[in-house]
Amino acid sequence: MGFESERSVGLIQTATATIPFNRPYAGGKEYEYIRQAIENGHVSGNGPFTRQCQKMLEELLGVPKVLLTTSCTDALELAALLIDIQPGDEVIVPSFTFVSTVNAFVLRGARPVFLDIRADTLNLDEAQIGAAIGPNTRAIVPVHYAGVGCEMEKILEIAACFDIPVVEDNAHGLFGEYRGKLLGTFGALATLSFHETKNISCGEGGALVINDTRLTERAEILRDKGTNRSRFLRGQVDKYTWVDVGSSFLPSDILAAFLYAQLERWESIQAARSRVWNYYANHLSGWARSEGVLLPRVPAHCEQSYHMFYMLMPEARMRDALIAHLKQHGILSVFHYQPLHLSEMGRVCAAREPHCPVTEDASARLIRLPFFNELTPDDQALIVECIQDFRG
Repeated sequence: MGFESERSVGLIQTATATIPFNRPYAGGKEYEYIRQAIENGHVSGNGPFTRQCQKMLEELLGVPKVLLTTSCTDALELAALLIDIQPGDEVIVPSFTFVSTVNAFVLRGARPVFLDIRADTLNLDEAQIGAAIGPNTRAIVPVHYAGVGCEMEKILEIAACFDIPVVEDNAHGLFGEYRGKLLGTFGALATLSFHETKNISCGEGGALVINDTRLTERAEILRDKGTNRSRFLRGQVDKYTWVDVGSSFLPSDILAAFLYAQLERWESIQAARSRVWNYYANHLSGWARSEGVLLPRVPAHCEQSYHMFYMLMPEARMRDALIAHLKQHGILSVFHYQPLHLSEMGRVCAAREPHCPVTEDASARLIRLPFFNELTPDDQALIVECIQDFRG
């Protein structure tokens, strides 16, 4: 099933599900701040709420610079511009990821080198990176799947040996940690998502985290249509003009107002999601062992972000049957990424022949359970009971 058809089916199912897969959350001052943004008279990009969000994220993550964008996709495209991706360059990416991770670099003319994932965490297999690096490799893009950190020590070690920048796709991992350090703070650049399905959301939104301060000034220029308007607003130049390539990556301050209300409540949001994740883990572990089902693995040196809960069924047939079984009982569950190296576009643009057996196997067997901030224990009890009643 293609990306668009999958989304369309999901929307139809959500409309009739008793327990949807996702439900948007607004539990703080979202409406109040949106009203303030309108009353401020600045609802376009780079307004007061945008700057407050950026400052808060910088403080929470302990990073030098964060720039809000309209989506994580835009943040990835901005990253590709910043590291000067050119036609013919190669970018190392996992095949098991959303299309934006790859598309951002393909738009600049790069060719993806698809690597397989680890069987335990479903993250990019760091052991395959060294052999995949060639003379045209220009970036390594690890994806912290389900908010569990990739093996960043090894990835950074390899990247340093070849002087290749690392761009973390941290769409799932805000507030997750790897060896006591927050995800999104390892690479030269990292991207965040504030999509409706993410822990912290404004419907559609994202951010670029800039850890390499040498990239900060140019990032501001590229984000603001290739102009030096940021320097003008700081009084560093007496007028602004077109100085570089760029695009309009700035989100509306209305979206930033919604986001700021969510960021204010990040601790309570994380606590709620931790409760949801742990309920599933605690109540499904015995059943999973008896049925040969694998639950998410979080290594001891990682602190996950509690973004999702998935199960790996013994066979693809059982996965599809369980999705249908849950749907019959008014519960919407979904599968996840289809291997990009097997997609129509992936076959066309791949730099070399991929070999990703773990990706193909996991993609066929993975099911994601309903997961959102206000999912109640009673709802989860129904979901667990329905799963345990399943006979594949």
